[in-house]
Amino acid sequence: MKKLLNTLYVGIQRAYLHLDGETVVIEVEKVRVGQYPIHIIGGIVCFGNVLCSPALLGFCAERDVSVSFLSEYGKFLASVRGPVSGNVLLRRQQYRMADDAEVTRKIAAQLVSGKLANCRIVLNRALRDHTDKVDSVALKVASAKIDSIIDRVFHAADTTEVRGFEGEAAAVYFSVFNQLIIDQKNDFVFSDRNRRPPLDEVNALLSFVYTLVAHDVRSALETVGLDPQVGFLHRDRSGRPGLALDIMEEFRPTLADRLVLSLINRRQISKKGFTKSANGAIIMDDDTRKLVLIEYQNRKQDEVQHPYIDETVKIGLLFFVQANLMARYIRGDIDGYPPFFWK
Repeated sequence: MKKLLNTLYVGIQRAYLHLDGETVVIEVEKVRVGQYPIHIIGGIVCFGNVLCSPALLGFCAERDVSVSFLSEYGKFLASVRGPVSGNVLLRRQQYRMADDAEVTRKIAAQLVSGKLANCRIVLNRALRDHTDKVDSVALKVASAKIDSIIDRVFHAADTTEVRGFEGEAAAVYFSVFNQLIIDQKNDFVFSDRNRRPPLDEVNALLSFVYTLVAHDVRSALETVGLDPQVGFLHRDRSGRPGLALDIMEEFRPTLADRLVLSLINRRQISKKGFTKSANGAIIMDDDTRKLVLIEYQNRKQDEVQHPYIDETVKIGLLFFVQANLMARYIRGDIDGYPPFFWK
């Protein structure tokens, strides 16, 4: 089991990161606001107008500490990493399997089944915990529809049809997502999923947390030696981490979506923490972004029972568990990739 690595998130605008000995120093307008030893950091994520010195980037690459740059609202821009690690034979097998239409269909079906089952868990928990505050009929109908789609996923003719089923289920899920917002309903309204840029507060939160999860999954895949760019459910596209997005799907509903809903329903965030930019994008202010990051890191410390390995695991380690399971499947050590099903 790999020890859970820490990620340093920097969202203070006009911050400057540089190297001092073997530590990362964060300065804002030449005032030192933080200093962290490199050996306790697994990755650095910079949001918006954040600069890093060349010396720091080079040192991080040597120490296998990834540095990622994102826009203020969480769109991935670029990353700096050291030499590619991992067994070349594992990656060669990954590429061969990604070129096999039938293998790709089977893996895509497993990934989508995990995501859809977890979507049902989110809906069913809302029915159980907030029966008097939600439209029970609408949520039950949506849950039943998603259940029927799961049955059809494994009978899909090809990966394109699997993607179609995933899109159909996503439309059903997000059609009732606003029902899951039970507090601050006038301030946080969800009508549909939009991004690049997000046009409302809920979508801004979803896109931001999805980006955090994708970053962590990508790091886990590189740690076990897989190529995060070459996926099965997501088509190859230059600059897109297809496999990271594949495995992230099973974490979207119960990790990312539930975190966003908790932040809203517990009144940990408010509408005043968001502003609209000139292009219509909704952007979080520094305090809101910091709170979301803290709650995301706290959530990763919670423990859950992994149904496949039958062990209690910290949520932050689930990314590494699933990456290892994917690597084992690609090597031929297990018969199929087992997605993570939340209980």
